Amino acid sequence: MSSQTEMVPAGRAMPDREAVRRLLRDRPLIPLTGLLVVLVVLMQFARPGVLTADWIGVTIRAAVPLAILAGCQTLCMLTGGIDLSVGMVASMAAFIMATQTGAQGPVVAILLALVAAIAAGIVNGIGIGVFKVHPLIMTLGLALVILGLMNVYQLVVVQSGTEIPDIVDWLGSGTTLPFLPNNLLLFIPLALLIIAGLRYSGFGRLLFAVGDNPVAARLSGVRIWQVHLALYTLSAVLAAIAGILVAGLVKTASLSLVEQSVLPAVAAAVIGGTSIMGGRGGYSGTIIGALILTVLTSLLIALQMPEAVRQILFGAIIVAVAAVYTRIVDVS
Repeated sequence: MSSQTEMVPAGRAMPDREAVRRLLRDRPLIPLTGLLVVLVVLMQFARPGVLTADWIGVTIRAAVPLAILAGCQTLCMLTGGIDLSVGMVASMAAFIMATQTGAQGPVVAILLALVAAIAAGIVNGIGIGVFKVHPLIMTLGLALVILGLMNVYQLVVVQSGTEIPDIVDWLGSGTTLPFLPNNLLLFIPLALLIIAGLRYSGFGRLLFAVGDNPVAARLSGVRIWQVHLALYTLSAVLAAIAGILVAGLVKTASLSLVEQSVLPAVAAAVIGGTSIMGGRGGYSGTIIGALILTVLTSLLIALQMPEAVRQILFGAIIVAVAAVYTRIVDVS
């Protein structure tokens, strides 16, 4: 009799765990949206009356560049990789654009910035895809190389100064609609393109295939080096776009402009449900993850927490969420 009584809770526990696993695996947007709502409520308690249209606009404006950088990490993580060069590539693109605008005009300056980013992405792709360098080592090493090159470039253009084009200023910091920032005009089509590309395009399916089982993908005829080349070039272009938007937001450019956003970008992708082991994830969750981190940053500032606490918290979030997904989602 007692054994039958003891079997009831055990029988109930298993479906509960299975339900949680399915929710996190198949519907990550539901718990993520709930967490975002909780943080917004806490923000209201920390600073009563803060939830205004202006605050929503400022939050979205700050979250958009982070969401784009996190998109770089999402795409790379789907193949089991990572791109630690996005911060330096974004800063490089913004700095080249700002220093070339006065002499070349805004259009040429932006094109030069994108060309430099494409070159960096090609180097990453060749190193990872052709020479089989681990993505973490390759992208970190390239970030240091870019930093050295940009220090030399800075000495060459030291007399030219920096200038943010009007269109970049308008996109990065402007507001046309009642409270929605202008950068949504660029971000919404870009986000839809990434989401649709991952779901419906052959390239998107290849990213999942390479991350899920690279050996099987190779035996199926997939040229994995070409996938990596296209992937890291795309990541660099997205990073350049994010850097240009940040320059428009803060109205200046420097070699360390976006470097501090690398860890939050990784955190946003992990929070959004993208597996660091590859083969699982999506960009919709990453966008919510970027919003969560932006609101969390505002909450920490409202609570007068120092920058060091924020960095510790971001690192702890990556470890904790990765552990949760590994224990609950990846283990059936």
